[in-house]
Amino acid sequence: MKAVLCKEFGPADRLVVEEIAPVAAGPGQVVVAVKACGINFPDTLLIQDKYQFKPALPFAPGGEIAGVVTSVGEGVTAWKPGDAVIAFTTWGGLAQELAVDANRLIPKPPGLGFVEAAGYAMTYGTSLYALDDRGALQAGETLLVLGGAGGIGVAGIQIGKAMGARVIAGVSTPEKAAFCRRIGADDTIDYTQPDTKDRLKAMTGGKGVDVVLDPVGGRYTEMALRGIAWDGRLLVVGFAAGDIPKIPTNLTLLKSCAVIGVFWGAFLLREGPQRDRHLQKLVDLHASGAVTPQISAVYPLEQAGQAIQDLQDRRATGKIVVEVGG
Repeated sequence: MKAVLCKEFGPADRLVVEEIAPVAAGPGQVVVAVKACGINFPDTLLIQDKYQFKPALPFAPGGEIAGVVTSVGEGVTAWKPGDAVIAFTTWGGLAQELAVDANRLIPKPPGLGFVEAAGYAMTYGTSLYALDDRGALQAGETLLVLGGAGGIGVAGIQIGKAMGARVIAGVSTPEKAAFCRRIGADDTIDYTQPDTKDRLKAMTGGKGVDVVLDPVGGRYTEMALRGIAWDGRLLVVGFAAGDIPKIPTNLTLLKSCAVIGVFWGAFLLREGPQRDRHLQKLVDLHASGAVTPQISAVYPLEQAGQAIQDLQDRRATGKIVVEVGG
């Protein structure tokens, strides 16, 4: 079978497409024939050895797939061959088949095609976990979504609106602002400008924003924190800007606000009612029509390196997906 392999750490143009041996399901695993693989920011870090998880070389990047179960390993009773699924894999998804632990699968919502499904769960799941479980976003509150035109940003805008919030999308270009308004943002703001804090205050009648969804990091985190309201919540999702921010903690004291970490992947591996409720909400959100995945571009497997590079260069408005199998 074909796979996109990282054989040495470095930029995306070092990835190669090669034939590798077929996989088999071990105990507690299933084999999935991969139809499509969503591209996410961690993929850009994994291939450069900059992520918190360190796969051994060679490996296939790709942490989010949609496909069909072809076989199950010993002890697996919840899945059977022919089941259409979404899987969260951390890496390995840019291959025609993948053996994955059974507890990393959820049923593919019937209303989603495989390409859409591969671009749904990670960004929408992360944003739902952030806004609902971690940030306790309430109807009538104001939500600032940094990186509004990216995968997490799009999901955050749509979920924030579904939860009854006023949503301000933080963007860097007029084109991205228009896109965010088209998918539901109430307002937009160019968060790269130095007067962002003052403009946020002006947009909220001097109060500031109640919740910030931040997948960007860098210098923008402190800017957002300075524009947050009393008792606000800043949700730390990632660092697409490249730098992990060092924020002055006196701001949290003066605003009585909270800085809250969001690690959806680790949350998913925990068993229990909270996880089950979350996954059901994720399925119900799409079924209700409240959210619609926005696919920026679809690439063939042979162009997976370019797909990862385009995401890293922030060329996407929405989600980038690689089509792996027919």
